[in-house]
Amino acid sequence: MTTPPIDPDFCVTTIAGTGSYLPERILTNADLQHMVDTSDEWITTRTGIKERRIAAEGQSTSDMAAEAARRAMESANVTADDLDLIIVATVSPDMFFPATACLVQDKIGARNAIAFDISAACSGFLFAMQVARHFINTGNRRTVLVIGAEKLSSLVNWDDRNTCVLFGDGAGAAVLKRIDNGGDQPGRVVSTVMGTDGSLAHLLRVPGGGAACPITPDNADQRLNTIHMEGRETFKHAVTRMCHASEEALAKAGLKASDVTLLIPHQANHRIISAIGERLGVPAERTFVNLDRYGNTSAATIPIALDEARRSGRLKRGDIVLLVAFGGGFTWASSVIAW
Repeated sequence: MTTPPIDPDFCVTTIAGTGSYLPERILTNADLQHMVDTSDEWITTRTGIKERRIAAEGQSTSDMAAEAARRAMESANVTADDLDLIIVATVSPDMFFPATACLVQDKIGARNAIAFDISAACSGFLFAMQVARHFINTGNRRTVLVIGAEKLSSLVNWDDRNTCVLFGDGAGAAVLKRIDNGGDQPGRVVSTVMGTDGSLAHLLRVPGGGAACPITPDNADQRLNTIHMEGRETFKHAVTRMCHASEEALAKAGLKASDVTLLIPHQANHRIISAIGERLGVPAERTFVNLDRYGNTSAATIPIALDEARRSGRLKRGDIVLLVAFGGGFTWASSVIAW
């Protein structure tokens, strides 16, 4: 297997630790049969999802993000005082402002960190990781906490069987650290590719609730502040853009798909995951999937899967990990990690 070279004259960004949090409540396909016109067979065949986690009453996005953060910090052997930047990727913030990252900063006691949010839907964690990498590479920050956290149950129309079966709640986090003089450390972020096409924004969105369309007594019954999606068009663009981003990220790293030890794709739909693996030439046994247990947790899917892969022993020293995501905006991103 080819290992990407290290330039000894520059610092590198590494993933020093990971953590994740899933709410205790499990909502199964059988449970959904009593809520909407659907069935376990219908959901499983079309999506691959069997169950998803739902946040407890009163549990917020920042609560889940803070718990994932604590676990990532423990994994990385850093304290809250060591953090100098916190970035939270989410489309389901606790409120419009302040940023959810500010609430997380307070909950974990990271007094030395600046904090802000990123909104890039399901690509959010990879976007946030690349922003953190820029801060690290310029020398402005050394230890960065990156979190993907979502409480999508608050954005779901539970009467729409085409969307309510897809989404779940959860959070994942990673601690990124600066290693000077090109030190060879596990979890090295080798390359990242990102893209956006705003002309496709109408295909996957929450159209109401913002400044363009406030929720009023006159439109409240239209459920405009819930997820609206054109599934077929979204599927087509997701596969194409994720494959192209993956190929470009690998090329930037001087690698090929055959070098990939583990593919961790956005967990949205088993057909999308299968199509990406087939087009890239990465077999199913080298693809990490937890979609069946958690559904689509948007910005949280990649960090949750990365943490599970690490803790379960799927990641070993020298592995090449390919992360790839696609989300509303449309946004897409891919990263190569040399573990």
